[in-house]
Amino acid sequence: MDTETVNGTPPSGAVAGRTVSARGVGWVLCSATAADVEAIAELRAVVMRPDLERLGRYDEVRVRQRFRDSFSERHTSVVVVDGELAGCVTVRPTAKGRMLEHFYLAHRHQGRGLGTAVLRAVLARTDAEEAAVRLTVLQGSSARRLYERHGFVTESQDPVDVVMVRPPVGGTAARNRPPAER
Repeated sequence: MDTETVNGTPPSGAVAGRTVSARGVGWVLCSATAADVEAIAELRAVVMRPDLERLGRYDEVRVRQRFRDSFSERHTSVVVVDGELAGCVTVRPTAKGRMLEHFYLAHRHQGRGLGTAVLRAVLARTDAEEAAVRLTVLQGSSARRLYERHGFVTESQDPVDVVMVRPPVGGTAARNRPPAER
């Protein structure tokens, strides 16, 4: 993947050497590297702590280790705002489409439209690939509203997790569905 240019100019030098796959006003989505693992693991621990504590599931070590154990440079992107790590998202291929995982934004970047912009960029790519997207969100998480606004519906749930799915929008698959299913 080549670095994206905007008006013929590469994005901010703060992400030099990274592959940029999407750009929004004031942010870029870049390929993750092995050097990002610890920063993202820490971001995950901070962002997920309130919900995990509410559910009685917070473990200082496990919350970071779960990310380390599942990290994939190939499928993870980091969100960079003003040259700093603001978040991340992982999109893995599966037999049923794509699995959206590890979508975290630092608290100071939440509630400002950045999550919506990043999710739109990710979904534009999966829609172009005509891939359904699944994700798991914690029960009671405010992130669930974001996903619902973007067409995700509950597929299953238990006392801790809600599994949500979103069919591709647009593309051949959507055009071939009967109108009642669109």
